[in-house]
Amino acid sequence: MLCVFGAVNADDLLGTFEALPKEKKLLYTNVALAGAITAWGFAFWDYGDHSPYQDNEGWFGPDTKEGGMDKLGHAYLSYVFTHGFASLYERWGYESEKAARYGAFSALGVQTFMEIGDSTSSYGLSYEDLIMNVVGVGFGYMSLRYPAVSRKLDFRIEFTPPFNQADVFTDYESQKYLLALKLDGFDALEHSPLRYFELQLGYYARGYSDPPPALTERNVYIGIGINLTRIFRERGWTKTATVLRYFQPPYTSIQFSKDLNR
Repeated sequence: MLCVFGAVNADDLLGTFEALPKEKKLLYTNVALAGAITAWGFAFWDYGDHSPYQDNEGWFGPDTKEGGMDKLGHAYLSYVFTHGFASLYERWGYESEKAARYGAFSALGVQTFMEIGDSTSSYGLSYEDLIMNVVGVGFGYMSLRYPAVSRKLDFRIEFTPPFNQADVFTDYESQKYLLALKLDGFDALEHSPLRYFELQLGYYARGYSDPPPALTERNVYIGIGINLTRIFRERGWTKTATVLRYFQPPYTSIQFSKDLNR
């Protein structure tokens, strides 16, 4: 009986939220996400363990804490947040240009809020992270406003097993970040067999989360992949195709890597 009432109450709450003006839905969504980040930060990122401070983390050098993976993580999450917010706002009735702009502002606000939380943790506030947040938001906004960019380029994350920790966002040992150049985005190739292929430029680091004297790697790679987004979209699997704009399934491309630490 309690479960039934709980479900009814949840449905009522959802209905009440959906009936709100789009401006209030935008505000409440941002506030709720800030609360979720705060809870996650206290659970996994030791928020509140330090007095606020700034830390110079560096960029992609061999002696940085994560080999630069954390910087790409900030850019990627900012990019995804920009697209996610914009899509949500457009569904609520904002026209596409305004949805993209508000999506960018929301993404930057959330990421800045997260960085302020980091200032009270072992991470510290990093100006490098703030810059990468702007880069990710900027690229996300450009791909929303300029269809030619969206047709040709995706920014993705690839998770490769084994997975090492519960917090997937900072499990850098299992991540790769990549830009995919989709050949079907070019008019001359859109109807050729090459439309099912893409070129990838990626980066990943290994060994930085292990205790010293771990063997560390910073790898840049060029990949040749299958345009899975195109394949699934042609078969009517539009939701799967959308997800694959942001996630690269492991072992679906041929990669030629160069370890910058060697």
